[in-house]
Amino acid sequence: MAFIVQEMDEVQACGADRREDRRRAILDAAEALFLDQGFERTSLAAIVKCSGGSLATLYEHFSNKRGLLRAVLDRRRDENLDDHARLIDAAADPADALRALAHWIHDYFIDPRSVAMMRIMIGESLRDPQFARDLHRDVHLVHVHKLAEVFRRWTAEGKARFEDADAAAELYFATVMCNAELNAMLDAKSRDAVAASRAQIEWRLEPFLAYFLTP
Repeated sequence: MAFIVQEMDEVQACGADRREDRRRAILDAAEALFLDQGFERTSLAAIVKCSGGSLATLYEHFSNKRGLLRAVLDRRRDENLDDHARLIDAAADPADALRALAHWIHDYFIDPRSVAMMRIMIGESLRDPQFARDLHRDVHLVHVHKLAEVFRRWTAEGKARFEDADAAAELYFATVMCNAELNAMLDAKSRDAVAASRAQIEWRLEPFLAYFLTP
């Protein structure tokens, strides 16, 4: 009996793995096509053809193309949060962590793939304000709250003085991103210029570090 139960568990696990593999393949294909062709010009049929899946599987996992876009953005958010956590954990002290994170965020937002995705997000937000509100809540504010958790931990450890950790996290992102994202969307020359301005990131960040971190 135990053998039968174990075999059933293995079959279920194998089936779950296959479902996750199909889901990942659809997400990979959708993201590539969205960035290459744009959201509006990408058809579900093209995504299915590229992923090797089926339309039924796509609808089962994502409901529609808008749901697929949200899943792509959610995956990028989760990957970014993992990268942020690794940068912070690897740093020797809070100042080093915030400098490293600042440069990562800056470089991420001027990357051509990020710029292309931002154009899609703006276009869909203009078409559907609720999409914009959901995106703000589920992407931007998640990053803010995660960084605020780090700020609260540093405050408890005596390494910083964040009286309002969430407000400080919002300020940090605004300080780091500034107008880099907008400049990067304007033209390639602006991206090159912004990419060369790492010293400016350090300059903007210094008042933040001096005010909030414990000497």
